[in-house]
Amino acid sequence: MKTILDPIATHQPVLDRRRFLGQAASVLAGSALLPRLEPEAFAGEAAGAIRFGACVVGLEQARQAGLDGVEVGVGDGADRLEIADPAVRQRYKEQMRQTGLPVCSLMMGLLNSHPLASDPRAPAWLEQAIDAAHDLGARVVLVAFFGNGDLLDAAGKVKEADVDVAVRRLKAAAPRAKDAGVILAIENYLDGSQNARILDRINHEAVQVYYDVYNTGVTKGHDVPGDIQLLKERIVQFHFKNGPDYLDNGKLKFGPIATAMKKIGYRGWIVLETSSPSKDAVADARRNTEFARGLFK
Repeated sequence: MKTILDPIATHQPVLDRRRFLGQAASVLAGSALLPRLEPEAFAGEAAGAIRFGACVVGLEQARQAGLDGVEVGVGDGADRLEIADPAVRQRYKEQMRQTGLPVCSLMMGLLNSHPLASDPRAPAWLEQAIDAAHDLGARVVLVAFFGNGDLLDAAGKVKEADVDVAVRRLKAAAPRAKDAGVILAIENYLDGSQNARILDRINHEAVQVYYDVYNTGVTKGHDVPGDIQLLKERIVQFHFKNGPDYLDNGKLKFGPIATAMKKIGYRGWIVLETSSPSKDAVADARRNTEFARGLFK
């Protein structure tokens, strides 16, 4: 993610995604998540269904649009993240109770301005986000690498020094994430093989990929179905968008993407990071949700 329109050794196999999420559910069952909401929040995934969320509407709007949940931001670049405030999380919990929808994931968009590879506060932010995700019952924390945090230079070459720091910091945070039942999901402009090399270096099941099909497929021109089939279970979550257009009416064609997702047996959240051409956020989210669901029927 960046914005709504455009938003990172010998291989040891990572723990299978479904098995890890099953462990995550066991960890979260004992957390501070509201008891009435926890079974609802996880029922879809337990049944093996793809679930649809959004990061462009709130919980009540998501309910009206027929979505299954939302992804929320962690706040701006203060020393202590907004989401680390118990009062902020309590408000989300109250909204979850009222709507019956979960917060499926947290997004660390602040890392686009305050990069993980260079900001000294970033390791503490990772810890705060992990703890907040655990408390809210969110399984994924999106770790963003765009803007100032882009892992590619102006010539399209990988910034190896930045990758080295990011790998160290993610590897250090991974055990905390695993203990919390949370996955740190890197989202960036890299292709599948470049992301696979990063995951190989980290070599921890609690760090996986958050795959944005538009950023990779349109902005960078990568082979999205090929990336999906290369990364397989190392993709923990997807962003769907189609630039300024509706999902069914833009440059990106979703049929081959959905086919690739079916081939790898993906069962998780698809989060809409879509635009609102009509300026009616609920109506446009509903249209995009219906289209996305139709791809997997």
